[in-house]
Amino acid sequence: MERPVVAVFCMPEHGHFQQLRALIGDLARSGFAVHVFTHRRYAAEVERLGARLVDLFTPWPIEQADSESIPVPCRYVSFAAAYAEEVLASLRRLKPALVVAETFAVIGRLAARLLDLPLVNVMPGHNFHPALYLPALRTDPRVAISERCHRAVEILRERYGLPDASPFSYIAGLSPDLNICCEPAAFLTEAERKSFEPVAFYGCIPASAEESAHPETADALFGDGSSELKIYACLGTVAFRYYADVATRVLEALSDCVAGMKEARALVSLGGASVADGVVQGLRRPNVEIVGYADQWRALGEADLFLTHHGLNSTHEAVFRDVPMLSYPIFTDQPALAERCQQLGIALPLSDSLRGPVDAEQIRAGLEKISRERASLMAKLERVRTWELEVMAQRPAVLARVCDLASVSAAALRPVDTR
Repeated sequence: MERPVVAVFCMPEHGHFQQLRALIGDLARSGFAVHVFTHRRYAAEVERLGARLVDLFTPWPIEQADSESIPVPCRYVSFAAAYAEEVLASLRRLKPALVVAETFAVIGRLAARLLDLPLVNVMPGHNFHPALYLPALRTDPRVAISERCHRAVEILRERYGLPDASPFSYIAGLSPDLNICCEPAAFLTEAERKSFEPVAFYGCIPASAEESAHPETADALFGDGSSELKIYACLGTVAFRYYADVATRVLEALSDCVAGMKEARALVSLGGASVADGVVQGLRRPNVEIVGYADQWRALGEADLFLTHHGLNSTHEAVFRDVPMLSYPIFTDQPALAERCQQLGIALPLSDSLRGPVDAEQIRAGLEKISRERASLMAKLERVRTWELEVMAQRPAVLARVCDLASVSAAALRPVDTR
């Protein structure tokens, strides 16, 4: 019997692909033939998950559709209009029963609409409702929309029947069929949850995470200094795209602080961002290691504390690893997630204002406060960690809803127990 096909769409944003991994793997193990339309850099991981990669960007380069619009995700709107026919032709050959698309993948949402397929929208951030972000984007002085993007919007409206298309359609991707939040439900209020209906919660921690939470192999990222305070810091990748000066300033303050603490050691990841060599050299200290990219899962397994921007993956990985956080959110959904973590008592703010100034003394004060309040922080982290386990245990029920959307017999495709 031929397996039903699910087409998954993900734009070339690393964090977004990370959030889709658990769902891709669970769909493949549930009996679907999963074809993932994304960047070829994820080919090995897609294959490991039991799915098949469809290279979305080599035959259809984003740069040829739009290389100018800011924010960069506006280019994903241009991409959808430029390559809709070619992508649809490729998709028709697969005869999918369902489309799964992370919100920024406008092309996936468009394909589902044009092929009259059910759509599962996977939200890439915390409480990612369009009403929260569209007004700010429309007045943001950083925004610069290219002429090609404006033409793409017209094409999406007139040729493809999307009357609400805009340069910010990458935000407005809620589905009438099912919306998936990549975090536990308790991170949203009841009113917030209702705004995403129909909604399901999936988390972003892979099903194998619990087994790999304490790896016994591989060299320690922080060395052998077991008595040292181990600080892991990462402000993500996208911060350097729009706020490089802000991110650099905070990391400099951290380096200056840790340089004066003989008992501390810091590992700073630049999140894979392109950063000038001079900036990297300026951050280095004898007890501060700067790396272009760190295995964050391993780093959090060793760290005592995490200085974070509160990206969704980073936050929930820290929770799962029982690592208290120093909050320095930068933009989009990060301030709201930082505030939620502070309300839950698992994080402390580093600055009183968004992207506010930070110096070495403020960092030291934050470290000392976490040290004083560590017992309370750890107790609250353990409570919140149970939410991560609960949302993972609920995945089979969500998969059953996905099966229903694809009109597949629950008996023929029984969801795998991912606990």
